[in-house]
Amino acid sequence: MGGKFKKTISLLDLTLIGLGAIFGSAWLFAVSNVASQAGPAGSFSWIIGGVIILLIGLVYAELGAALPRTGGIIRYPVYSHGPLVGYMISFITIVAYTSLISIEVTAVRQYVDYWAGGVLTKANSDSPTILGWLLQFVLLVAFFLLNYWSVKAFAKSNIIISIFKYVVPVTIIVVLAFHFKSGNFTVQGFAPFGFDGIQGAISTGGVMFAYLGLHPIVSVASEVKNPQRNIPIALVLCIILAAVIYTALQVLFIGAIPTDMISSGGWTSIQDKFSLPFKDIAVVLGLGWVASLVVFDAILSPGGNGNIFMNTTARLVYAWSRNGTLFKTFSKVDKATGIPRSSLWLSLGLSIFWTLPFPSWNALVNVCSVALILSYAIAPVSAATFSVNAKGLEKPFKLKGMNIIAPISFIFASFIVYWSGWKTISWLLGSQLIMFVVYLIFAKYVPTDKVKLPQQLKSSWWLVGYYIVMLIISYIGSFGGGKGLIDTPVDLIIIAIVSLAIFFWAKYSGLPKAMIDNDDESPEEHAEHEKAEEKPAH
Repeated sequence: MGGKFKKTISLLDLTLIGLGAIFGSAWLFAVSNVASQAGPAGSFSWIIGGVIILLIGLVYAELGAALPRTGGIIRYPVYSHGPLVGYMISFITIVAYTSLISIEVTAVRQYVDYWAGGVLTKANSDSPTILGWLLQFVLLVAFFLLNYWSVKAFAKSNIIISIFKYVVPVTIIVVLAFHFKSGNFTVQGFAPFGFDGIQGAISTGGVMFAYLGLHPIVSVASEVKNPQRNIPIALVLCIILAAVIYTALQVLFIGAIPTDMISSGGWTSIQDKFSLPFKDIAVVLGLGWVASLVVFDAILSPGGNGNIFMNTTARLVYAWSRNGTLFKTFSKVDKATGIPRSSLWLSLGLSIFWTLPFPSWNALVNVCSVALILSYAIAPVSAATFSVNAKGLEKPFKLKGMNIIAPISFIFASFIVYWSGWKTISWLLGSQLIMFVVYLIFAKYVPTDKVKLPQQLKSSWWLVGYYIVMLIISYIGSFGGGKGLIDTPVDLIIIAIVSLAIFFWAKYSGLPKAMIDNDDESPEEHAEHEKAEEKPAH
């Protein structure tokens, strides 16, 4: 017999999980990337990114309160559009999250090497030595064990880490304020790379990657006390606090750089001069104690994130299995602990795999950001579709203006995908289209007991069309290897119009009736419940 998830996570636990997921490795690396791509105007990248994530977060707040499901982010599309759409979103989300875990341990290794004297990272490279890779492996196993024992062990270990990791950014903000030089913002122009630089920094500079902390909050929904109240509060609070802190860190980093270092190499050289930005600037300013504090936090913060993402990924694998398009063994929950242990094992294996071909922090940040924003973009679509095929859905938190916020959120998400550039989009969306074909090839094995394949296809063509259109626009666009046949703002206008059309196509092409299950059941109870439900939709 399977077990049930236990409601042990409080509002404080949930808020710290969200903030902990947001404050990982990104704030330790991104500010110099943003400065190199956008100059002082990069501060606006954080504000724009924060607004976009807040809009999507509000949508998740309504969904998370109405449907507090473990791994809800990849179950909502199944509820609204069926197994095929859920399968495609599940695949891209699991790839992104397992690689996120490896990114966090890679960040830990790169900063530990500051104290280790270069034995963990190859000379003139970000790649690990054998000893460095072993350190990453040990960290992954440690995260696995913390999550294997119990939910409470995970949550409490996260609180201990979080209390310290939030103190360090605030300390840096205060210290750098005493070294602030307003002249740095005009030494080579406030926006030396124009609006293109601001846009690029959001996708490829690490801004969006830094904000990707919404999923963990929603993914543990079944384990949250009073989820209808606590999920919306935690989501909104985390995003607002993160936006304020990130913007302050960017502004103060730019203001604290010695002006001659900007003049000598320009803004494009900042990333090379400050590859570990807050540690490096502390050294330049003669603040050795701050450099040591940053390095210590750089070990703790990504480590805390890796712990959170290991927990989240196991819940997402569980949710994918419950969707019916992944092996059933991954939907088992241990009776004694309330942990989906088989899913946790798969999460460990995949996270180890990603440390092999992608060894540096920068290698996967762009891809992960786009993969996750694609899975975020489905939330507004599902929310809108529920207004058509689940009109009786009870909503403890009802978002005012959802009819406006949902399509705007989808448009903004499309902008972020476009800003990542052709090189990223071509293989990421291309792989999604391949997964669509794979699903059809193995059609005899896919779940059709509730929704027949023709209906699944009818409810998924909008997603296929969206991927193809984004590929075309990116190819002829001006970002990241595009042909440059269209330029800003024409490209953004086209994307906005196309995204709006696809959004309404998606809204009205959902299942005739939303396929919502009861997550409080054990897998065995769930199976019995399924047998008693209505006949498949045609």
